[in-house]
Amino acid sequence: MKALQLVKYGKIKDSLVFNEVSKPTIQATDVLIEVKAAAINPIDKSIILGNLQNMLPIPFPSTSAYDVSGIIVEKGAEVSNFEIGDLVYSRVPQEQMGTIAEYVAVTNMAVSKKPGNISFEEAASIPLAGLTALQSLEHVGIKKNDKVLIHAGSGGVGSIAIQYAKAKGAYVYTTTSTNNVKWVAALGADRVIDYKTEDYKAIVKDADIVFDTLGKNYSLEAFQVIKQGGKVVSVVGPLDEDSAKMFGMADYKLPEELAKLISGKEASYKFIFMHPNGVHLGELKSLIEDEKIKPIIDKVYPFSESIEAFTHLASGRAKGKIVIKIN
Repeated sequence: MKALQLVKYGKIKDSLVFNEVSKPTIQATDVLIEVKAAAINPIDKSIILGNLQNMLPIPFPSTSAYDVSGIIVEKGAEVSNFEIGDLVYSRVPQEQMGTIAEYVAVTNMAVSKKPGNISFEEAASIPLAGLTALQSLEHVGIKKNDKVLIHAGSGGVGSIAIQYAKAKGAYVYTTTSTNNVKWVAALGADRVIDYKTEDYKAIVKDADIVFDTLGKNYSLEAFQVIKQGGKVVSVVGPLDEDSAKMFGMADYKLPEELAKLISGKEASYKFIFMHPNGVHLGELKSLIEDEKIKPIIDKVYPFSESIEAFTHLASGRAKGKIVIKIN
């Protein structure tokens, strides 16, 4: 079968190659998915550039990407929750990475039936971003009437997080650039802040939750806008000590400046590393079928133009998700 593979770390056009590879063989708890569509995410770009090789080392060559939608064509002997012919979607686990291919084998625990009211391309756009938003906001216990700041509302994660927070009854602030203000507002955000003309720190006061999708100074500035006892959850900021232990960093200590800010606000801080979860995808399926969440796609590329799709991802200009139609 054909697959887009990473053959070395470096520039996108030098590092990605179409190869003929063996069709995956499944284990007893796996399903084999005939891939209809795959989606790409910032983590895929970071892997190609070699930015994550200490945290997520991979062998060469490796097939790229994690998000997939398609049809189950085989299932393992211990799989009872799916049937051959089921239409499904998944964010595959790290050890099964590689969805820009004609087939992918996935543990059934990471798979859900796809929402019935959207296409394969739309379904492929959901898993990684949707799970990141759900797991981050559920970790901090989002509830009705919470005031939530979600950075980068036009991004893949931000656009779903806005919709998820509104489905939970929260009041949502979000940041975006001038060109994206109208369509981010259409996602349901209560106050869209144009970061090119407005200072979000002057607008957001006493937030219950800050969802940090930008890192760097934004991780620290979150403590200026949360209330006493507020909660900051990040997918790109510094690790917290429990997360560091998960990555084998036993001697890790929170950066001193961050520790002081947490203490000063009697706040909580958590770094979330999204984990594949078919049950959570099932929850997102229900919200999509109830039209509480809609997929936001920037562009769909044919399989043959997968490398161009990664170049577009690297530009940082996508509004929503970039999807590759496999067949």
